Amino acid sequence: MKVLATYNIKGGVGKTTTAVNLAYLAAREGQRTLLWDLDPQAAATFLFRVRPRVKGGSRALLTHRRPIEAALKATDFEGLDLLPADFSYRNMDLELDDTKKRTQRLGQLIRSLSGDYDIVVLDCPPSISLVSENVMQASDLLLVPLIPATLSLRTLGQLTRFVADAGGNRPQVKAFFSMADRRKRLHRDVIDTQSREHPDIVHTVIPALSIIEQMAERRAPVPVFAPTSRAALCYEQLWAEVRPT
Repeated sequence: MKVLATYNIKGGVGKTTTAVNLAYLAAREGQRTLLWDLDPQAAATFLFRVRPRVKGGSRALLTHRRPIEAALKATDFEGLDLLPADFSYRNMDLELDDTKKRTQRLGQLIRSLSGDYDIVVLDCPPSISLVSENVMQASDLLLVPLIPATLSLRTLGQLTRFVADAGGNRPQVKAFFSMADRRKRLHRDVIDTQSREHPDIVHTVIPALSIIEQMAERRAPVPVFAPTSRAALCYEQLWAEVRPT
C-alpha cells in the first residue's frame, strides 16, 4: 500500500481538488483507493456527498474506541472509499499529543488498512503541526501544489527543510504549479524559471479554470462531469507523473 498526501503550509492552493481528482483517477484505473479527509473544513467530504461526521470524533479513532473500519464510507465511485472529516479534527494535535508514539499514530491507523487498499490519499489541512509530522511519517509522497508566486516557492523551501530535518521516515517531495494563469507575466516567468531550477517540480501545470471551481457545484471529480476538458487532461497527466510505484 502506498500513501500520497496533498500538502502545503498555505491554504487555498488546490490541495483538496488535487486529492479528490487523483483519488478518483487511482480508483478508475483499478486501484483500491481510500481518501482520508484530514481537514476539519471537510471540503473533500462535501465533494463526495458524505456527511462530515465521525462517531466519537478524532479522539475515538486515535484511541481505538472506534475502529477505523467503522468510520469508512463508500463513495459513488467503484473502488473509492472515504474516511470523512469531522469538525473535531481541529483538536487532533492535542489528541495526538496525548497518545504514545505521537508522531506515528496516523501511520499506524493507515497501516491497519493495508490489506484493504492499494493507495491512500491524504487531504491535509494547511499547517505545520503534530498532524503534519504524522502525515510525513505515514507518507511515501508529499505532493505540494504551488501557486506561481514568490511566497509560494518560499513555503516549498520551508517544507523541504522541515522534511529533511525530521527524524524517521522521509517521504519524497514533489511539487507542481496549481491555479496557474499564463496570461499573467509573473505566472509565466515563475513557472518557466522554477521548473528548470527545481528538480522536485514536475512538468504538469494545473491551470486556473472555472471548470475546476465547478467541482463544488457538481460535487464530483472533474473527469466525471467534464471528461474531455483541458482540466481533466491535466489531472490525468499529473497522476501519470506522480503515481506511486
